[in-house]
Amino acid sequence: MKFREPLPSGSAILPGASLQRAYRLLVAICTLHLGVILVYYLASLSLSHLPQLIGVSMPVLGTAAHGQAPGEPQPGVAQPPPPSDVSAQPFLGRDSSPGADSDPSPMNNLISVPVSPTTALSLPACPKESPLLVGPMLIKFNIPVDLEFLAKQNPEIKMGGRYTPKDCISPHKVAIIIPFCNRQEHLKYWLYYLHPILQRQQLDYGIYVINQAGDNMFNRAKLLNIGFQEALKDYDYNCFVFSDVDLIPMDDHNAYRCFSQPRHISVAMDKFGFNLPYVQLALKGMSVSRPNAVVGRYHMIHHSRDEKNEPNPQRFARIAHTKETMYSDGLNSLTYQLLDIEKHQLYTKITVDIGTPS
Repeated sequence: MKFREPLPSGSAILPGASLQRAYRLLVAICTLHLGVILVYYLASLSLSHLPQLIGVSMPVLGTAAHGQAPGEPQPGVAQPPPPSDVSAQPFLGRDSSPGADSDPSPMNNLISVPVSPTTALSLPACPKESPLLVGPMLIKFNIPVDLEFLAKQNPEIKMGGRYTPKDCISPHKVAIIIPFCNRQEHLKYWLYYLHPILQRQQLDYGIYVINQAGDNMFNRAKLLNIGFQEALKDYDYNCFVFSDVDLIPMDDHNAYRCFSQPRHISVAMDKFGFNLPYVQLALKGMSVSRPNAVVGRYHMIHHSRDEKNEPNPQRFARIAHTKETMYSDGLNSLTYQLLDIEKHQLYTKITVDIGTPS
């Protein structure tokens, strides 16, 4: 008999060992092939399926071509027209005004996502001099004024007499305070002329009519102080204009805003022959500024003096002692009772009980 000689290593070659190595090599090649196929398969999957694979719901905004952002038109593919009630412009938030569309459809749910506050801040600042001003105006008080019709003519005015320019950001947040008692007809003319003027001046403004209740002596100065305090509860105003309800400016260049010094704007009234009957005042390092006598012209609505509104015979003596009384008589000693706040379309009416005169 013949015997196979052992290998130098001392191991013998068993029958079928070569065949086993061939099988192992084949299995390795098949495994590698399947791995390559699996990698290509996973790479070919659309990434849009990824949220569904991990259990996250995602609204479908439309299909996009490969390498194309969702929502962009695909080349050579006709796009369906947008719905008639959806603007083609970028949506800046849901309109919360009365009568706005409240249909809870999927499209509304998508476009009503709150926008960043920086969207509004992207508007430019309003120019120092408004380009909308027209100059001298003809003022008449013999025309009928309907406040409901006036509100329709000024659709940008919000409830309470609030207006903000829509094309720019105004630095002038102005509260206009009107002391008031039984002057509804005069108020109609004031609103008729002043709302268009204030809008052309591109002011961020609100109108506050401070109505004195009861039949006590009309206290104009106290109503102005009350208006100052109440308006600050409504908005962060940085300027306050105190106006009588019967004074209408004749030129819209007469700015209803604040300057570096206190400003007297009604410098030339027809009641005084368009002359200034007041003296210049300067207190606490401040002086009164004024427009020129042409821009500062005013028409006054002529009327008889109201009962309980007679001139105070002590007014000149009190003015003479202003330096002594200004530290104890004013906002720091103000007391009143708030009776009612009415938000009208063109103004806010605040009714107060100022108490008995001291």
